[in-house]
Amino acid sequence: MRYHLWIIKIHKKMQKPQIDFLNRLIEIIKEKKDQDPNKSYTAKLFAKGLPLITQKIGEEATEIVVAALAQNREDLIGEVSDLIYHLLILLEAKEIDISEVIAELQKRDHTQLDKI
Repeated sequence: MRYHLWIIKIHKKMQKPQIDFLNRLIEIIKEKKDQDPNKSYTAKLFAKGLPLITQKIGEEATEIVVAALAQNREDLIGEVSDLIYHLLILLEAKEIDISEVIAELQKRDHTQLDKI
């Protein structure tokens, strides 16, 4: 199954509290953007800019591969969570709303939804 089909399938399984949490996390990330980098890891990432943000994404992606190959479910869940968090920071740094990403996924899959 292609990755973007997988995302849509996961979204269908999410409950309202989970969606609300994701939306709140996005809001917290936005709030932290201009805060003191000495008091917030998120603010530090924004202060250091794209080089650090993208470095963290690369590190997390590598850690996902390691956890997946080790077949450690808990580690894999943790690393995927870290990657999603850092991707949300990247989106905010580049001023891309998550709805734009979802719209792109929907655009790609409009003929495939019945096959999920």
